Amino acid sequence: MARTPTTAPNRTDRAMRRPGALGIVAWIAAALCLLPMVAVALAAAGGGLDVVSRLAETVLPRYAGTTALLVVIVGVSTAIIGTSTAWLVTATRFPGRRLLEIALALPLTYPAYVLAYAYTDLLDHPGWVQTTLRDLTGWGPRDYWFPEIRSVGGAAAMLTFVLYPYVYLLARAAFLRQSATAYIAARTLGQGPWGAFFRVSVPIARPAIAGGVLLALMETLADYGTVAYFGVQTFATGIYVSWFGLFDRAAAAQLALCLLVVALILATLERRTRENQRHHDAGRRFERMEPVTLRGRAATGAIVVCGLPVFFGFLLPTGILLSLAWGSGQLLFTPRYLAFLQHSVTLAAIAAVLTVGAAIALGFNLRLRPTRGAQTAMRIAGVGYAVPGGVIAVGLLFPFAAFDNALDRFMEANFGIDTGLLITGSIWLMIAAYMVRFMAVALNTYESGLATVNPNIDAVARTLGKSPSGMLRGVHLPILRPSILTALLIVFVDVMKELPATLILRPFNYDTLAVQAHRLASDERLREAAVPSLVIGAVGLLPVALLCWSIGREARVRRDAVSAADAQVQRTA
Repeated sequence: MARTPTTAPNRTDRAMRRPGALGIVAWIAAALCLLPMVAVALAAAGGGLDVVSRLAETVLPRYAGTTALLVVIVGVSTAIIGTSTAWLVTATRFPGRRLLEIALALPLTYPAYVLAYAYTDLLDHPGWVQTTLRDLTGWGPRDYWFPEIRSVGGAAAMLTFVLYPYVYLLARAAFLRQSATAYIAARTLGQGPWGAFFRVSVPIARPAIAGGVLLALMETLADYGTVAYFGVQTFATGIYVSWFGLFDRAAAAQLALCLLVVALILATLERRTRENQRHHDAGRRFERMEPVTLRGRAATGAIVVCGLPVFFGFLLPTGILLSLAWGSGQLLFTPRYLAFLQHSVTLAAIAAVLTVGAAIALGFNLRLRPTRGAQTAMRIAGVGYAVPGGVIAVGLLFPFAAFDNALDRFMEANFGIDTGLLITGSIWLMIAAYMVRFMAVALNTYESGLATVNPNIDAVARTLGKSPSGMLRGVHLPILRPSILTALLIVFVDVMKELPATLILRPFNYDTLAVQAHRLASDERLREAAVPSLVIGAVGLLPVALLCWSIGREARVRRDAVSAADAQVQRTA
């Protein structure tokens, strides 16, 4: 009797149920993301209550108060700027709207510490603004009051300028996906434009807005370069000072644990907002919201509201950095700077490929086997984005330094070989830290693309006898190429900007552009720091522009598809 054609699919189904290499890679990635958190908790517990008491009596209240104040200011500011600008470029028309809807995301290309360098040169006492003010008025240094840039307020402003695009991008995407049905109904019932906006549009987009604000807050907790340069004492600076300045490993671990708890709470809130992001249109048809054309003072006001964040977050700092770099005498194409660039690009490229590869393994494993274990692995791997780089670095140093020391003692005692620091003294520990830190970014980007792949495509591939690896190579990867490319670019840029993990884990004499910029700025050599800062910002332009374009393209494709479907229904009727 001839074999029935169901044999190949049955074999494929059994292959799908086996854990396979993808499941192993997924759990290795999840274990790597969990390791620094467990290590920090164990190291903090080993410090004893005396360390906790000493911290509580000395620095802990100050760190907690400053960090909380910074979080509140940045959270409120990013919510207002991101939501208002997203609504204006989505729901209205005014001169320059097309340009501004992309330009509003450009501040995301700079890390906050780069803006801190630029604005310090502009607004500090010897800067251009105060010098000009003294020249025009004849005042002396103590004859006037001027806002202090090196303060909590200054740090909050720098963080707000570079982090509001998180809220803007997510809110803009939510507004573009909204049907105008509910908004039109509110206007019909007597609500004005602002009333309909606050009562209908904002509540519908609230999960996206909250998700963007929480992302900004997690980045605020993770920031080290800005607060360290401004002399603002937060948990992030306390960890670094305790580790390298005071050589108090127990205090550093316990401060890292405090910050870790806050970060995990924010990560849980962010995941809850994304899980609750469900929106059903108020009606059968998707009604496209026609933008309102603004004229006169209204158009001028919209240009000002949307233009000021771009000016202060991108154009002005870029101009300052260019003027500083022009007279700095620093040449990018010298062997020293080429080495910095090579180190940065090498680390970013390797980390991006490995991180996105692990994210593909995690996401595809969950797609094949939606078990509780696969979901747990995804949740563990996605927590790292909320954990500051300094915490991850401390958490990885503890276990791997212990492993290196134990291996060195064993090899020395048994074979007379001095192995030294095989892992701790290499770039691979830095890459592991980057993977933990930015795994969630790659996962979110890959998952958003994977959600567009119809499960029927998987069923067809299985019917045709495709193995899991064959389905991944031949079906999913070609379809998801744009999402994978976006994830690679975003992780690449984030690694280029990462500072605290690089400062703590880098091998001797292995500096990057971020480290070089931080070192020069710490020595008040702002002109020299402008060159690596500009390179870091230039690298981020492509992925940010690509991200803005993809959000707008997705909305246009969705509207066109719905309009075509409605037209087909009307023709049939």
